Amino acid sequence: MILIDTHIWVWWVSESKRLTLDLQESLLNNIQGGIGVSVISCWEVANLVERNRIRLGRSVRDWVSIALGYPGVQLMDMTPEIAVTSTQLPGDFHRDPADRILVATARIYQIPLLTVDELIQAYPHVQKVQH
Repeated sequence: MILIDTHIWVWWVSESKRLTLDLQESLLNNIQGGIGVSVISCWEVANLVERNRIRLGRSVRDWVSIALGYPGVQLMDMTPEIAVTSTQLPGDFHRDPADRILVATARIYQIPLLTVDELIQAYPHVQKVQH
């Protein structure tokens, strides 16, 4: 199983050209084992729509419902352990709460995170999917 960052999820569902062949391959290679989507990504997508940063072509509720039905996708809840861990990450990591929750989720479940976020890529205390 892997966990995917919100932007990867949006690019995948919207068939964005930003989802490189390497990223597509990473997704396809992990459908069998599971592709985790954090509940915080649902919040992030809704927040991006509300701030007019992205357009989905349908309501956020419909988009999330459809996107959670993609092959291999498993919704990962934010547990109390993840919430607390997100505030106690080792080393130096930026303050973005959604990124902290994603990193904490990957750490708690001991699964790699698929992202192109440079700050997460540079953070040594979380496994990343190599792409």
